[in-house]
Amino acid sequence: MLNTSIYFEIKKTLPPKVTLVAVSKTKPVDDILSIYQCGQRIFGENKVQELCSKFESMPKDIEWHLIGHLQSNKVKYIAPFVALIHAVDSLKLLQEINKQAQKNKRVINCLLQIYIAKEESKFGLDVDEAISILHSPEFIALEHINIVGLMGMATNTDDQSIVKKEFTQLENFYQELKKDNTIAHCNFSILSMGMSNDYSLAIDCGSNMVRIGSSIFGNR
Repeated sequence: MLNTSIYFEIKKTLPPKVTLVAVSKTKPVDDILSIYQCGQRIFGENKVQELCSKFESMPKDIEWHLIGHLQSNKVKYIAPFVALIHAVDSLKLLQEINKQAQKNKRVINCLLQIYIAKEESKFGLDVDEAISILHSPEFIALEHINIVGLMGMATNTDDQSIVKKEFTQLENFYQELKKDNTIAHCNFSILSMGMSNDYSLAIDCGSNMVRIGSSIFGNR
């Protein structure tokens, strides 16, 4: 159940450098508006159809993030308005985002999703795949995307040592890419790690963007 006091508690504990993405997937507009009225302006959805519906019915100063797995054939629906696409996991998807961004006369900000979890159900690129894409001629040719950072999801486990190791690996790779000034279309400033059950640890490991849903809106 939604409790706005919990939202304020979370906001109060976040360091100033950390951006909160309120994950509103499956939640009704009334609940999202309650958090909006508390001052929250960044919301994350994982389904394109739901994101488009909420965009149409809610205030236009909201910054919408697509945080779920994105199919190439659905990019066109969010390209006119999406602020950040978190889960980019292939060159094919980057090329489609670039195509649809060009049609909308935009440059779309993206995060590369890096596979750090020990779970086959998770999506993402491994480190070598990401480096290969970023240095490929096909990527260099894309002029309507801006890679602003990395996103990762840790293993769903109570073993905090495993989660910390995975977050630290991603943070190290993020710092490595930030220092590489040979990569085109990149402005690394966002490391998106941490959800309701592990965001404090993620912040300790260097995250500056957390995706929190159930702690704010209640369990789905």
